[in-house]
Amino acid sequence: MNENKRKMKVLLALASILVIGILSFTLPNQPKPRNLKVLPQNISHDSLEHVMDGFKAALGVKCSFCHAPSKTQPGRMDPASDENPKKDIAREMMRMTMEINSKYISQIQMGDTAKIQMVTCATCHRGKPKPELQ
Repeated sequence: MNENKRKMKVLLALASILVIGILSFTLPNQPKPRNLKVLPQNISHDSLEHVMDGFKAALGVKCSFCHAPSKTQPGRMDPASDENPKKDIAREMMRMTMEINSKYISQIQMGDTAKIQMVTCATCHRGKPKPELQ
């Protein structure tokens, strides 16, 4: 079992490195995202869009659920604004899932479950803005 635990830690470390590498790649002509407090500061535009699409799918919402409208451009959003309190809730949820995955999921030995899955927004939300107990 010790060998399985070591393999699991190595796999999680490699997966983390891969995710960080993908999220860190930035094309030179893309505008740099602002006011990132949980995601990497140097995340690429495409990676950021991919993460945001994941949030939308996991919660069944649109961008305006977390992002505030622009004060200077009517009909547009201000992605850097913190005026919508749901944005801070989203940040806390991101920190929570990262902590659960690093503290608990990574400690599960390979033989403990048939398939180990990382906790994501969809784990609890299941396509709804508020998680529901079942």
